[in-house]
Amino acid sequence: MIKLSVLDLSPVPEGSDVSRSLANTLDLARNAERLGYRRYWLAEHHNMPGIASAATAVLIGQVAAVTHQIRVGAGGIMLPNHAPLMVAEAFGTLEAMYPRRIDLGVGRAPGTDQITAHALRRAMNASVDSFPNDVVELLHYFKPEEPGQRVRAVPGVGLNVPVWILGSSLYGAQLAAMLGLPYAFASHFAPAEMEHALALYRERFEPSEYLERPYAMLGLNVTAADTDEEAELLFSSTQQAFVNLRTGRPGKLPPPKPGYYASLGEPEKAVLAHTLSCAIVGSKETVKQGLKAFAQRTGADEVMVTAQIFDHHARVRSYEILAEAAKELEEVERVTV
Repeated sequence: MIKLSVLDLSPVPEGSDVSRSLANTLDLARNAERLGYRRYWLAEHHNMPGIASAATAVLIGQVAAVTHQIRVGAGGIMLPNHAPLMVAEAFGTLEAMYPRRIDLGVGRAPGTDQITAHALRRAMNASVDSFPNDVVELLHYFKPEEPGQRVRAVPGVGLNVPVWILGSSLYGAQLAAMLGLPYAFASHFAPAEMEHALALYRERFEPSEYLERPYAMLGLNVTAADTDEEAELLFSSTQQAFVNLRTGRPGKLPPPKPGYYASLGEPEKAVLAHTLSCAIVGSKETVKQGLKAFAQRTGADEVMVTAQIFDHHARVRSYEILAEAAKELEEVERVTV
C-alpha cells in the first residue's frame, strides 16, 4: 500500500494574486482530505512572487481549521530563520488547537536568497553545526517540564508534535538517523542524492523515543490529466518555473505553453533533467505505472506529491486521478496477496 501525502507551495499563477492562491490552498486541502491523502504540508519560502506560503504556521492553522482528520504540517520550517523556542510555541499552539494532527518538518536552508536571508535577521556567520543544536533544543521544548526548568514553550511543553528532518543532501539523512527521527527527502527538486541519502539514513538509523525504525518520505512531482498529452501541457508550467528560477528570473507560475520543452536549448534541458527527474506526467494509467515503479525502486514509506499546475481545477483533478491510480494499485496488491 502506497501512502500518499500533499506538499503545497500555494502557487501564485500569472494574472492572479495571493488571496486567490490562499483560497485555492484551503480548497485543495479539503479535497485532499476527501480523497484520502495522509498529510497536507506547506513550505516556507521568502521573497518569491510565485509562492504564497511564507507565513507557514499561520497557513497551517487555516488549513487545519477547514479540515477534520488529515494531518497538517510544515514541509518545512527553515529553522535557521527562527529561534527554536518561537517555533516550539507556534507549533505547540497548533497542536493544542488541533490535537494529534500537526507535523513539524524542519530544514537548514534559508528558503530564499542571501539578501533576503539578511532581512530575516539570520546570524549569517553561524556555523552549519548550529542546525543540529537547534533541532535538539527544539525537541527539548516539547518534552515534559523538568524540575527547575526556567525556559518553557507555552504552549508546547509536554505536547506530542512529531518533528521531521528535511533534506536534499546527505547532511539531513545523517542527522535524522543519529537522532532517530523521520526523514523527508526533497527528491521533487533535488533528486541527485536521493538513493544515497536513503541508504545512509536506513543504515545508520538509531532507534529513539520518537521512532523505533527508519521512516522515509520522498518528494515526487505528479501531474495527471485525462490524457498524456494534456498532462504534458499542464506540466510545462512547472518546467517554465524551474527554468526561470534557475536562470535568475523567479516569478509567478506561468501558464501552460505548447511545445515548451522542445523549444529549449541544451542548457535549459539539462536544468530540467537535473531537477525534475523524479516526476510522473500523464494519464491515470501512466501515473499508475510510474507510481508503482517509483515505490518499488525506492521502498519509500510514504510519498509526498507536489503539483505546480496553473489552473486550480486542473490541479484538483490531478490529485483526484492520482488517488484513483493509487487505489487501483492497492486493489491489485490486495488481490495478489
